[in-house]
Amino acid sequence: MINATINQFLTKQLPNLKIAVIGDVMVDRYVFGDVSRISPEAPVPVNRVVKMKEVLGGAGNVASNLSNLDCTVYLGAIAGNDDHGRLLQQLLETDKIDTTGLLTSDDRSTITKMRILGDRQQMMRLDFETITDLTAHEEQKLSTWLENLCKAGIDGIVVSDYGKGVCTPTLLKKIFSLAKQYGVQTIVDPKGSDWSKYNGATCITPNVKELSECVGRKLENDDATIVEAAKSVLANVDLEYIVATRSAKGITVIAKDGRTWHNPATQQEVFDVSGAGDTVVSMMMTSLASGLSMRLALHIANGAAGIVVSKVGTYPIHRSELLDLWHSYKHSVQSKPLYTKEEMKQLIAQWQNKGETVVFTNGCFDILHRGHITYLQEAAQLGDHLIIGLNSDASVRRLKGETRPIVREEDRAALLSALRCIDGVVLFEEDTPAELLAYLRPNTLVKGGDYKIEDIIGRESVDHVEVLSFKEGYSTSDIVGKIATMAKEGKL
Repeated sequence: MINATINQFLTKQLPNLKIAVIGDVMVDRYVFGDVSRISPEAPVPVNRVVKMKEVLGGAGNVASNLSNLDCTVYLGAIAGNDDHGRLLQQLLETDKIDTTGLLTSDDRSTITKMRILGDRQQMMRLDFETITDLTAHEEQKLSTWLENLCKAGIDGIVVSDYGKGVCTPTLLKKIFSLAKQYGVQTIVDPKGSDWSKYNGATCITPNVKELSECVGRKLENDDATIVEAAKSVLANVDLEYIVATRSAKGITVIAKDGRTWHNPATQQEVFDVSGAGDTVVSMMMTSLASGLSMRLALHIANGAAGIVVSKVGTYPIHRSELLDLWHSYKHSVQSKPLYTKEEMKQLIAQWQNKGETVVFTNGCFDILHRGHITYLQEAAQLGDHLIIGLNSDASVRRLKGETRPIVREEDRAALLSALRCIDGVVLFEEDTPAELLAYLRPNTLVKGGDYKIEDIIGRESVDHVEVLSFKEGYSTSDIVGKIATMAKEGKL
């Protein structure tokens, strides 16, 4: 069940993950102040400084997110032998991030970004940086460091590319080659318009601006435009998924095979989006490395991003905050094997009020088999929540004959509810689900078989209708027939 899966992920799997982060690391310095007047020297606000704070930025913020999720984190990057470099080391040590892959050089300066904030609003940013690509020797040292980690066993690799010189094409080629060799999932926070340098990555996480740069035109932030652009990129680049972060529109995932998932942004007061993309990268990496489905990974990443944007400045997500978020959600919506129509209608309304898509399908599901499972998993990928309209025992008898169902309705409901892809089951007594659909009003109706959409009962009660093919070779009637034959021949 989803409840058990998320709980297992947050309590057991996260603390045992080992993740390598490679990319451009920097220090983010925040200057907080109060603004109450305009300077007499020039038409600019006077910011009376109240406090200053330094945190990890760039690849360092991804590493900090992962560390605060209680993962074991290894950072591969480069910094200067300077005051900011020493501050960087202290920040990494505080977050318990392994720095054996951090190269330092007298010929480099540590990248630092200073943000000036007045009354919690960012007024200006000052960047201190000298951009130089890695030398061949530095590339070799990072490659060897990563290969040794892969040999020892890691669960994921994050590439955090800010275009500051670490993520050279030759190093990237080596990273993805090692990941493929050792079966390690990879996720990329990209930079620039040429994504061919990321060939071989599992996921890439652009925002709308970055996706626009890749396709060479400005994109409107609507579902159809984002999906079409992502599919055009996936047709030409060797990536499995594009995870597009879309600000107030949430997150959309597009797979190489054409599957798509949308998750709207959580309703949250936004103070600062700095580092929110790093949080999405971290949560997607840990979720997929733990074997979670893409749909569930997307939910978790979106929830974490909602926490981060409510903070001021670059802020790493903490595992304790995710646990609190999960417990509050779990207590607000309790799942159970079987809902009444009234309970299900209320649950659907809660989801839809948050902008989430509810998918509905129906059936007898008497003797659950692999064909059912495959169909239900595919149906679940069409939205955020999948609910099942289950024929009652009386309804099954009218449709299938007096010898059916084999499994009574309470047990059929319990089996279905135990599936990770299903969020709720509701019974209906009628021969068709038309009355139930008119009452519940889900977003999408899914049917299995060779139906024509215009022939599907209940289509007028939903926004969309989808028809999925059944998996060949699986049938409850065939199973019942086989059991009857074996019983007749005395083989049971």
